[in-house]
Amino acid sequence: MYILDCFQRLTKKQNIGIFIYLILNTFLVMAIFGDPILGLSMYVISLVLALSPFGEWILRLQQGCKPLARKEHIERLTPLFDEVYRKAREIDPSIPDGVKLFISNDAAPNAFATGRKTICLTKGLLQYDDDEIKAVLAHEFGHLSAKDTDFILIVTVGNMIVTALFVLFRLFFSFVGIVVSIANNSLGTLIMTFLMDVVLVAMMWLWTKFGTLLVMHSVRKNEYEADAFAHKCGYNQPLVRVLDSFNALDGPATKGLWANLASSHPDPDQRIGKLQDLNEVA
Repeated sequence: MYILDCFQRLTKKQNIGIFIYLILNTFLVMAIFGDPILGLSMYVISLVLALSPFGEWILRLQQGCKPLARKEHIERLTPLFDEVYRKAREIDPSIPDGVKLFISNDAAPNAFATGRKTICLTKGLLQYDDDEIKAVLAHEFGHLSAKDTDFILIVTVGNMIVTALFVLFRLFFSFVGIVVSIANNSLGTLIMTFLMDVVLVAMMWLWTKFGTLLVMHSVRKNEYEADAFAHKCGYNQPLVRVLDSFNALDGPATKGLWANLASSHPDPDQRIGKLQDLNEVA
């Protein structure tokens, strides 16, 4: 049901770009494997794995997110997380049990939610006060509530898995090519086989980057919805302070997924204006 629900959300207007990307991706994978049935099968497997707990684990590993371990982090962050989690589920009971908090060594203040049960914040966020951290957590629970966190897994992890499957697939045929090359004393065939592997893997990497940016663009409007969720949780003003602090930063000292997230977020002043409007209505 979870996987079917995820793909049903692709039909929403704001997700049409992602839907088109996945269709094109399907044909690309089928072409890379050289066999439509095999390629389609590999891609379906990669998407199912990406949307599983394994997919969330892969993304956490890639971004350096790890469970809380230091005593001071556990003592400070666990009560904050539990409080926001409770309020979030009061607003939206569909938020699942078992959502866990992770932390990254990244010095830039940031956080992200992905899949169904992952919220990760950076150590850079620890410089903020408790209410501000709760506001950021409430915003991330807003993403889990809207269930717009799966598409990062579909593109980033799904393509990573299919690339790995493709590499294994090609290694097998490269091995066969090596044997044939040795048998026929053909160095050219061997070199061309390896060059094709390098080019195709590089193309998949670039295509994945494009897909990630497309996902971030498609979910841009969801940032306002996640801010509104934090407002409902009672963290309007702390979130405004956090967003104001982003205006003071010289630039996003981030990398990888963090950079993609930062570049896809609407202007902080626009978000603050929306929050101020919500506060006046309340």
